[in-house]
Amino acid sequence: MDSRVAVTAGESGTALDRPPSVWVFKCHRAGDHAQSIALADALGWPYVVKEMKFLPHELYYALRGKGTLAGIDRRRSSPLQPPWPDLIIMAGRQNETPAKWVRDQSGGHTRIVVIGRYWTPAAELDLVVTPPQFRLREHPHVLVNDFPLHQVTRDKLDEAARVWRPRLADLPHPWIALVVGGSSGPYVFSRETARRLGREASAFARTHGGSLLVTTSPRTSRGAMEALDRAIEVPHKFYRWRPSDPENPYLGYLALADRFIVTADSLSMLAEACASGRPVFMFEFGGGPAAMHGPRARDPRIRQWWRWSQLKDQGLLGLHYALAIGLPPWRINRSRDIRLAQDRFVSLDRARWLGQDDPRPWHPAPLQDLDRAVARVYALLGRSGSGADPVHKARSGPHDAVGPAAAPMLPGAP
Repeated sequence: MDSRVAVTAGESGTALDRPPSVWVFKCHRAGDHAQSIALADALGWPYVVKEMKFLPHELYYALRGKGTLAGIDRRRSSPLQPPWPDLIIMAGRQNETPAKWVRDQSGGHTRIVVIGRYWTPAAELDLVVTPPQFRLREHPHVLVNDFPLHQVTRDKLDEAARVWRPRLADLPHPWIALVVGGSSGPYVFSRETARRLGREASAFARTHGGSLLVTTSPRTSRGAMEALDRAIEVPHKFYRWRPSDPENPYLGYLALADRFIVTADSLSMLAEACASGRPVFMFEFGGGPAAMHGPRARDPRIRQWWRWSQLKDQGLLGLHYALAIGLPPWRINRSRDIRLAQDRFVSLDRARWLGQDDPRPWHPAPLQDLDRAVARVYALLGRSGSGADPVHKARSGPHDAVGPAAAPMLPGAP
């Protein structure tokens, strides 16, 4: 079940003469796994993707905090055997237990880098690379980036632009990409929310005299897709997401759009749009105490969940969520507050809320998150390197998680 990437070019010589060996543990959440792959690609070292299948009682071993393989189904999982890697890159609580077992077998030689939030105390990990929404405590082993890492590369964008530019030639400029996520936690992307997005995006396009390039995602429900399509009143091209579809236009839209409207539930899609350096506008939805824009929301209908229409549309999920994020983060309470990341996008002028008048020009600097992560990993392994480009070029060979139809590269990853 391994996915081997590139071929180790190791010859005889010292350890520093050879590239480090890297394992990437696959995470069940596509967006988190995409970040692991993005970091592995940017490091430029050969790596192998390992996938574990976990047994129902694996949490017992995680609670004990020890490295073990007792919680995985070995027959269905990738083999974990020598030679042990120099580095493991991973996301997801379940992967930490086998990662620590590998480190134990290596005599402490293997370094562990966790993407996102962690279960093991930070002092027992070598590096954690995380965006702000996980509310992790400050620690020397924790690198808090501004945005999630992503797999968008300059080569992929250039190729997508070549393919999709002639297909969109009949639509009036400017081209405005409308990138649609879906329900996530307390944020319900309902039919009514989809209709509101269609109206607001249409008004935005009319104001600028352009057209909409619409792409949905795995989390966009069929009902919301239909409601959104019917609500759009300007020239547009509408893509309904399908798995493993080679005709998915997402990369083409990223490469060619002059402006972006992104539903603010997906920080990965926002980061990918911001990497373009072009104006990005966030569409807010959800209600109650967990409303994306909180008490600052321009439209009281978005946050007044006690109104019947809002309660019917969004439900009571916001109450539980608000309670969880109101408590301090600790080992059990791992709730994330995406509003912290959204505020970060706004404070750095990477994105603005849709409908908010702001006369300031857009002058976003290149994203540096991947550079910082690469530099920390190089230092961790005692290697030198210049890091990745702002929109980085993948330096590894092809592997099973990358491609225009692969889940990590498509919109909607959380």
